[in-house]
Amino acid sequence: MQVVKVSPRGYCYGVVDAVQMVRNAAKNPALPRPIYILGLIVHNRHVVDSLESEDIITLDGPDRLKLLETLDTGTVIFTAHGVSPEVKKRAIERGLTIIDATCPDVTRTHELVKDLVAKGYHIIYIGKRDHPESEGVVGEAPDKVHLVENKAQVDALRLPDEVPLAVTNQTTLSLWDTHELLQHIKQMYPRVEIYNEICLATQQRQEACARAAMEVDVVVVVGDSRSNNSNRLVEIVKKRADKPAYLVDNVNELQPEWFIGKNSVAVTSGSSTPTHLTREVISWLEKFDPS
Repeated sequence: MQVVKVSPRGYCYGVVDAVQMVRNAAKNPALPRPIYILGLIVHNRHVVDSLESEDIITLDGPDRLKLLETLDTGTVIFTAHGVSPEVKKRAIERGLTIIDATCPDVTRTHELVKDLVAKGYHIIYIGKRDHPESEGVVGEAPDKVHLVENKAQVDALRLPDEVPLAVTNQTTLSLWDTHELLQHIKQMYPRVEIYNEICLATQQRQEACARAAMEVDVVVVVGDSRSNNSNRLVEIVKKRADKPAYLVDNVNELQPEWFIGKNSVAVTSGSSTPTHLTREVISWLEKFDPS
């Protein structure tokens, strides 16, 4: 079977940096123990599981403030998705040593929001509700940052006419869906200032995936089901290329019936997917006979 290896794919620099920071912390005897990660360092269970062997404790749950209340001593690592100022403040109050592994692109969005709010702006924030990145950014100013996921939620907003208005977004959303929603917001609020914060890694991976999908019969995305950027790649293939696309966690989830009668397949992976998982999927597909 012809296999097209989409490039770029896999780890982005924010994920590489975050994982390396955790591994460095594990090797640092000067850091107070235990060492905790507040949430999933990245949204991939294989990465998370690999850190357990280095005596790193991952605390996973929907409320990071509540997770903090269970900690009395040690070191806490903030994940690549970032956290709200309230979480940072509470970690300091509890006397914990802090390591911030927030992706620089996410940090830039936080700084943008803080700067605009300080100037009196209200902000429409396009993001996924309950996603840690969105939770952290909205937490910069919950009364001034308004989370929306779709046009209906934009239409339901009741924003004051007299204040300046800006719109920004989560870094890992679909390029095309975000553009469409930004245009809708611009129609609703012609005075709005637009700050599109989709990161370069997300943009490059989505564009490469969309191009490859046009040339093949089917697409496989290797990634965790909790990974927003991995799910967006599947969604983009279906919406932009009208081709079947499947998200698999590893090679064992591949189903032969997906490829019967197909001649070509493109393989890509989410930005938090370890390379060896994608290589195993590619190897399986290269050996598969779809006839």
